[in-house]
Amino acid sequence: MSKELSQRYTALDVLRGMTIAGMILVNNPGSWKTIFPPLRHAAWHGCTPTDLVFPFFLFIVGAALAFAFAKYNDTLNSSSVKKILIRTLFIFLTGLALNAFPFYNTSPNPELSFGENWMVFLQNLRILGVLQRIALCYMVGALIALWLQKPKKIIVAGVILMFLHWLILVLFGGEDPFSKEGTISGNIDVALIGISHVYKGFGMPFEPEGFLGVLSGSATVLFGYLIGGHIRKSKEKITAVSDLYTIGLISLGVAMVMSIFIPINKPLWTPSYVLYAGGWSVLMLSLFIYFIDIKGKEKIFFPFKALGLNPLFAFAMAAIMSRTFSRIIRWETTVLQDDGTMKETTVSAANWFYQHICVPLLGNNQFGSLLYALLYVSIFTGMAIFLYKKKIVIKL
Repeated sequence: MSKELSQRYTALDVLRGMTIAGMILVNNPGSWKTIFPPLRHAAWHGCTPTDLVFPFFLFIVGAALAFAFAKYNDTLNSSSVKKILIRTLFIFLTGLALNAFPFYNTSPNPELSFGENWMVFLQNLRILGVLQRIALCYMVGALIALWLQKPKKIIVAGVILMFLHWLILVLFGGEDPFSKEGTISGNIDVALIGISHVYKGFGMPFEPEGFLGVLSGSATVLFGYLIGGHIRKSKEKITAVSDLYTIGLISLGVAMVMSIFIPINKPLWTPSYVLYAGGWSVLMLSLFIYFIDIKGKEKIFFPFKALGLNPLFAFAMAAIMSRTFSRIIRWETTVLQDDGTMKETTVSAANWFYQHICVPLLGNNQFGSLLYALLYVSIFTGMAIFLYKKKIVIKL
């Protein structure tokens, strides 16, 4: 076996696991009204630590591809294409199933029959989401990388994807093509899948994991693929760290200059956001390679390593459990109101745990909310450790 194929980077598993932990953490606060500030997304333009979590994962998807497809000689052939398409379909359908879970309307209209409520449920099912974005960007990025093969050509392809994304936004958007009201991105999704199937959390029909963003999201995957290929072929890991540190700083610098004209924006996944998040991804990977693969500090990162070996399974199970305890398991209870009166209300298991465990410990504030999120992450980290010790890897 060649040296480049024998090079193993535990740092990739750790960074993947830490990213999944971050994804679960930011999706499950104790209360959406009192989120711990660093766990909030930017309102629109800008980038918080939370806004880096998703691109980190897409970056790692690309980096892992550089190792996974070495057995196909990094070429596009029937075996590699089949693997890419099957995995794309499976991840996309898993994301759609998570959107649909528990596969019925948990707040049915009492005036409608079960069949009628079911139809309303299907008519308002969100089609896209995090796993769907991962699936589509994985497919586009993997096919391009294996088709072009050479790093210079892949860089050109990534630039073209970002330029095409920017061009569509500017040519077909409004007076301010990067604003919520002026972007064409949401209109594209509404036209393709219908307004009832689009996310409305921004106060308007806008899908943050929409189809247009697949272009620039795929550029993030290609960025990761290039970095993964570079460290795979590096003769010495310390050399890889030095190179990655330089690349990361350059990427951040270009992103900041570009942000003067193209704002850093996660919902739109703008080119400046690709380079900004990519720069931080590279710097974090270089840091982990140094401490874990060179200095041998792997033990302290063991929980994240375990989580990194079953990442999408942990993410899916976290989503299922969240919906189960917030939408399915509920009961009637009496609560004390501010005016001293008692009121009958419905409480979910998740809300009960937050109010009776986290709030008494740290209060009904951002710290109580953070405690709930951390406890929630610990459940799936424990599950991942169990699977690791049993040598079970569940790939999605």
